[in-house]
Amino acid sequence: MKFTYLSLIVGLSLCGCTSVKERQQYRADAASQNVHQESGMANLIASNQTAPVDQLDASANFQRHYQQQLMSKNGNAGYNNSANINPKNHNINHYVRGMMQDLVGNLQYVNSATPMAVTSFVFLDSDYSQSDVLGNQIAESFMHEIHKFGIPIIDYKTTDYVRVTPAGDFVLSRDFLELKTELPIRYVLVGTLTKHQSGILVNARIVGMKSKAVVASAQGFLPSAITHSLMGNDLNDGIKLVSE
Repeated sequence: MKFTYLSLIVGLSLCGCTSVKERQQYRADAASQNVHQESGMANLIASNQTAPVDQLDASANFQRHYQQQLMSKNGNAGYNNSANINPKNHNINHYVRGMMQDLVGNLQYVNSATPMAVTSFVFLDSDYSQSDVLGNQIAESFMHEIHKFGIPIIDYKTTDYVRVTPAGDFVLSRDFLELKTELPIRYVLVGTLTKHQSGILVNARIVGMKSKAVVASAQGFLPSAITHSLMGNDLNDGIKLVSE
């Protein structure tokens, strides 16, 4: 009987040791799996390019340099404090500069080695197949700000020749048959517009061309005074003066 009890105790002790070892191994496997999953997610987000530490540091340096430029030019007021803004004394570039500041604040992976393109901003309730002078001018303003930031910009509307006509000399075109189809674009800035009672809400984001991952985002607001002055002199208080 004593031998039986002793065998039972030894057996339970061995089972307990095995259970402890199994739990330790399970925890180790789970930790390894979590690390693998986190690494996989990071690779998915960065699949548009390899982003070693030096490139991420370069992006951070871009951020600090650009923000210092903005602060030295505008003090601590910033661009997003609408209470201090008089629409009559500012144009659309002022508001785009503020949104660019927000983009820089959460920008990842983008630096001087990752060429970018900027597309026309479109209204959120449209089919994304057409824009207007507002959406195109916002894109043009962002191209200027991104270039100032130090990121190479690809102007995909530029042809390989100068087209000389009686109406003028041109190198830009919106005919896709005249443009290159293969360009080294790594990221693209896209955006949507939403009509509001007192202006236009703007959503901007930088997306990887291959990964489709969002690496920066910003939101802004354009007062009606700004949008109406930009859309031409055929508007009076938001009402068209000419019939279509």
